[in-house]
Amino acid sequence: MSLLKLIGVLLDYPRDALWEHGEELLAAAQDDALPPARRMALVQYVRDLLATEPLEAQERWLALFDRGRSMSLLLFEHIHGESRDRGQAMVDLIEAYRRNGYELSARELPDYLPLLLEYLGQRPPEEARDWLQHVSHIIGLLAARAGERGSSHAVLLETLVEYASGVVDIDALRRRARQEPRDDTPEVMDQLWEEEAVRFGAEAPAQDCDPSATRAPRPAAAPSHANPQVQP
Repeated sequence: MSLLKLIGVLLDYPRDALWEHGEELLAAAQDDALPPARRMALVQYVRDLLATEPLEAQERWLALFDRGRSMSLLLFEHIHGESRDRGQAMVDLIEAYRRNGYELSARELPDYLPLLLEYLGQRPPEEARDWLQHVSHIIGLLAARAGERGSSHAVLLETLVEYASGVVDIDALRRRARQEPRDDTPEVMDQLWEEEAVRFGAEAPAQDCDPSATRAPRPAAAPSHANPQVQP
């Protein structure tokens, strides 16, 4: 298992099958290409994960990556938001996958970071680093935000940025993240639901039923990502 695929697997929603491959995960974490300190941190992350009950690990994942948009693992959400450019960017990314024999299922979003890492894990290292350098500013902020929230996932994201660029000023990124308003608090989440709820009845303003004025809230559920198959 390549380092990028390992990080992708560990960043993905932790399904029960993950614990069945513990030895393989530990072996992949002991990558000689990593600096000793980073390698030890990655190995410790895997050991801690394997010692955690699956339900608890799943709850932690949802609390970090599925509440608010600042920690979304959908990369284009950070770049394009809800603009129309996001749709075209997804089409372009799917075409890039297909040119190299990598087909997605109909339910998969191409900009989902764990999926991108699985793809890049099969590409030449120079190409993979080039791809990651283009999004390293996003991954670096994700790493900083995860660290500020006390999440152990920070080590995965920090490792990814270091793989792409060799160095990362995580302290500077954390200072920036510290100044950002949190978007995963109960108060903010309640406000988001209130703003996005469709209201009916005599008190409902007319624009509530205008599709251009409403946006369905994201469900708090596990992503539908499944391991894509590489076509020969």
